Parts: sequence; structure tokens; C-alpha cells
Amino acid sequence: MLTVHHLRISQSERIVWLCEELEIPYALKCYTRDSVTMLAPPDYKALHPIGAAPVISDGELVLAESGAVVEYIIAKYGNGRLALPSSHPDFAAFLYWFHFANGTLQAQMGRNMILNRLALADDNAMLQATRARVDRSFDLVDARLGEADHLAGREFTTADIMMVFSLTTMRYFLPYDIGRCRNIVRYLAAIGQRPAYRRAM
Repeated sequence: MLTVHHLRISQSERIVWLCEELEIPYALKCYTRDSVTMLAPPDYKALHPIGAAPVISDGELVLAESGAVVEYIIAKYGNGRLALPSSHPDFAAFLYWFHFANGTLQAQMGRNMILNRLALADDNAMLQATRARVDRSFDLVDARLGEADHLAGREFTTADIMMVFSLTTMRYFLPYDIGRCRNIVRYLAAIGQRPAYRRAM
């Protein structure tokens, strides 16, 4: 049985949402962050050597890393749903945005979050450069969503599942006003109406 070990307020929400979109059977085991440190509890950290979310178990397998977990579930349980084949005209866009979520946007937001905690002066060159990169990344996502209904194009895919965390829950850790990004705001409103998303959340 596929088990999703869900650390609340973390990237593991992607995996719960994916399972709901696919309507596959899974067990959900929830873990709550420490109310003071906001870190994962010891029993969650014990699941995987780096203690990161998400983590799934499937029989003897224990797997972490959002992209790997999403690809594993799609390959094993998805029957090709929510991913685009290489023959699809939007395949390259699908790959790009699937990997942009954690490879670029999430990484930049994480660096910015750490720099903000250092209480640097606003005119610090590193802080300014990091904030500018986050802005450019949000601008790029906003521009894409001005061209297409979903990140890969017309179809909702796992690229959307990967991206939405960075546009929503990650802002709990790095506050970011998306009000200037009208296409992102419209997109998130549409995502919020998806029955599977509502069940997952």
C-alpha cells in the first residue's frame, strides 16, 4: 500500500494532491511541525536520512524528493495521466515548468528566506540580488500564465502540482505579495476550485 507521510505545511502537500487527482488508493499519515521551531517532529525526521518532506513508503521502498516521488507515482500508478509524452507538442514546456518549480523558483525563495533571517540591511547587495531573482521568477511564471491556462499549455499536469506549492504555501515561510501578478492570482483561483485540490487541502 502506498503511504504518504504528510508533514503539514510542507512540499508533501503536492503528493497528497497528486494522489487525489489520480484518485488512487493511498494511506495518509500526518505529522505536525513543532509549534516553536516549525521543524519536523523526530518521528518524521526518522523516516529518511535528511528528514525532508515529502516522503512516501510503498512496500519496502522509502522515497523522498518531490520530483522523484511525483514521477514514481505517475509511472507506477498514473497510467500516463498528468504527464505529457515526448510526442506531445507541449512536452518541452511540461518538462521545463515541472523542473522550474524546485530547480529555480523554490531554490531562490529558500535562499531569500535564509538571507532574510540574517537581518541584513536592505541595501545589502546579496539580498537585493536574491530578491530581484525571485521577482524575475514570479514575473516569468506570471507571463507564462498569461499565454496558457496551465504551465505546460492547455492541459493540467504534474508541472502545475509541482509549482503551486511555491506560489502558495511557501509564502508562509517567505512572505511574497502576488497581487502584482494578475495571471498567477487568476490561475490560483482556478486551481482552488479543483475538487482534488480542495480534498487534499
